[in-house]
Amino acid sequence: MNEIESINNDNDLLFNEVLFGLAIVAFLILLVIEKIKPYRHFSPKINKESFVTNTTAFLVNNLILTVLRASSLFLVAQQFASYGLLGHLENGPVKWLLAFIFFDLAIYAWHVASHKFEFLWRFHKIHHSDKSFNVSTGFRFHVFDLLLEIVYKSIFVVVIGVNAYLVLSIEIIELFFIFFHHANLRVPNEESISQVFITPSLHRTHHSTLRKEHDSNYGIVLSFWDRIFCTRKELVPEHIGLDLIEAENFIQLFSLAFITEIKIRKLFSWIPKGKKRK
Repeated sequence: MNEIESINNDNDLLFNEVLFGLAIVAFLILLVIEKIKPYRHFSPKINKESFVTNTTAFLVNNLILTVLRASSLFLVAQQFASYGLLGHLENGPVKWLLAFIFFDLAIYAWHVASHKFEFLWRFHKIHHSDKSFNVSTGFRFHVFDLLLEIVYKSIFVVVIGVNAYLVLSIEIIELFFIFFHHANLRVPNEESISQVFITPSLHRTHHSTLRKEHDSNYGIVLSFWDRIFCTRKELVPEHIGLDLIEAENFIQLFSLAFITEIKIRKLFSWIPKGKKRK
């Protein structure tokens, strides 16, 4: 790596650090707003368990990912990025916009796969296990889910042919939207906004207890992917979370990935049923 590349990488890293700092500020602002005027009221116990478990998951997951140096996969992938679809384009607004659109579509596809394939769902369901719906739910992920996603995003860097730091910047921008659409808020003009972007009302449906309802609205930023692929649903879910799956702390949260709904139902089937009254 020459001196110019080293300086550019340092600048890109600094930009991402500032962008991440702004995302955390946005998280805190949304947290305050939803406390003052929440869209839906959850019990204090559920809210407390949700916030503590979710923020603990964020801290522990990031510690594990840092120790494993997982983000270095992006830098390895970058060595082959020049062969990708956009590798021949000059850095600039056109390339950045195309990269953002392709990335958002790629994450939409990953999100769909996380619901459709049992192996991926066992980790992704951790995100859906929250009985509350609040801005901290955006932190609620299993570390294995994040590791698999990093591998997927590294493949994206190679296939699309973009700078790894650009992908990290796009990720942080998407983090703003993740906080936004998990916020327990009533957003003004939400119906109009939801024609372009994923909003809390759309994503609230995605966290419905009913599988036929939460298998929808997979978008992260742009909402038109759900229109194009007919996965959009507009409704108000009666309950949030998963029926048979819940966790009151981080240890339980981590363990849920290894306890499938199928196993729970099979366990229930072994329990003798009482005689039905006529």
